[in-house]
Amino acid sequence: MNNRERILAVLNYEKYDRMPVVHFGFWRQVLEKWYQEGHLTKEEAQEWYYGSKYDDAICKKLGFDSRFPRMFGGTVQGLMPRFEEKVIEVLADGTKKMQNKEGVIVLQREGAGSIPAEVDHLLKDRESWEEHYLPKLQYHEDRIDRTRLEAQKDDPAREALMGIHCGSLFGWFRNMAGVVGTSYIFADDEDLYDEIINTLGELSFQMVKNMLATGVKFDFAHFWEDICFKNGPLVTPSVFYEKVGPHYKRICDLLNQNGTNIVSVDCDGMIDSLIPTWLENGVNTMFPIEVGTWGASIAPWREKYGRELRGVGGMNKNIFELDYRAVDEEIERLKPLIALGGYIPCPDHFITPDAKWENVQYYCEKLRNISG
Repeated sequence: MNNRERILAVLNYEKYDRMPVVHFGFWRQVLEKWYQEGHLTKEEAQEWYYGSKYDDAICKKLGFDSRFPRMFGGTVQGLMPRFEEKVIEVLADGTKKMQNKEGVIVLQREGAGSIPAEVDHLLKDRESWEEHYLPKLQYHEDRIDRTRLEAQKDDPAREALMGIHCGSLFGWFRNMAGVVGTSYIFADDEDLYDEIINTLGELSFQMVKNMLATGVKFDFAHFWEDICFKNGPLVTPSVFYEKVGPHYKRICDLLNQNGTNIVSVDCDGMIDSLIPTWLENGVNTMFPIEVGTWGASIAPWREKYGRELRGVGGMNKNIFELDYRAVDEEIERLKPLIALGGYIPCPDHFITPDAKWENVQYYCEKLRNISG
């Protein structure tokens, strides 16, 4: 079996020869460290990005089969055009107060690897929505690179899994207005709140509809949200169910009609209270299942929702910083979850700067030896 066949077999509860070994990505700092240690070339460490030849080269050296998820990237999602990045002010300590590409005012510190602090947002009310955002969230043909998409038609025996990116139905809203901002809009102008969600839903639907219309057969579909934190969601679950759920259903019904039955969502944090909305409306694969401080696992979800719920992720990447014994213990923890079917372990986010090269290789070797 090739890697594509293995992944689809696992997620569809079919027989497979061995467990596919996948990753989500790497912190730049760990790639630089591995370059300094002689494991990677300078180009691999500095030019790595999703889907590049360097991504494939690093996978091969470590023992991974591929990255997950891998999707068609020839589309323009979200704002189009995006806002111009510009420096508004340089603070005394050198921190830059900037407007980013989503119209968010952030504090950017030189060399910092974490997410910049948000200090203000252009999107605050109907006036700012209609002036700055609504025109940038309309569907038009330039959003789809049809040449690249059509090229996928002629490779029915491809070894690489290919998904269709379905956009975001609430995460983009949270990105543009912030957690506090979305809450104020809901309280002050619920009609505007609905309009923003409906605009994002319509844009995502049109993107999916027009990509499917080319006749390209996708292996799976994928949404991005990131709307939870360590204690739960950043949106009221009942509001999410009522206002966002119907857009998932509309898009997932279209996907199912075109033969795409695996639909995943990338949402960080404790997602438990949002799972019912996703499952009821056609999203059946949770990713990345963050182990975090709350010990997320597919096991209790499977017990509650049954085999319709699948998962990719849930592997504690922090053990890469320790030793072989820690890796062995993590593999043993994962084995009963793998035995449930419909589940593929994956480090729950980018591999961290302190990860040891030999530990990652050892993990890949051990997981590769698990058969189905």
